Amino acid sequence: METKKEFMLLFRFEPNFDYQPSQEEMNQMQQEWGAFFENLAGQGKLVSTYQLGFEGTKVAADKSIEHGIYVSDKQTLGGNLIVSVNTIDEATEIAKNCPILNMGGNVEVRSIQPM
Repeated sequence: METKKEFMLLFRFEPNFDYQPSQEEMNQMQQEWGAFFENLAGQGKLVSTYQLGFEGTKVAADKSIEHGIYVSDKQTLGGNLIVSVNTIDEATEIAKNCPILNMGGNVEVRSIQPM
């Protein structure tokens, strides 16, 4: 029997501050995310998940502060999910079903270890 490991799925997308989804689109997205998380929880694979807001600051090595969210290559981090599975391949299969992909975003799968 394989020992379960934890992997973090990082959700990235290109923010579009000029576009506001309709209430119907928001409801649809919430249903898709809810079903995705419920499925993982039902399988005992969901450890935790967080959605990130649009308020933030970045502190540089010289202690200077930049206000706003960090955007690199036109993308920002939208949230994360930690799953408990046997292999990175299994975590990657989970990522293939992530609703962020339907929004044009992407998912990075990373192994995690306690500090």
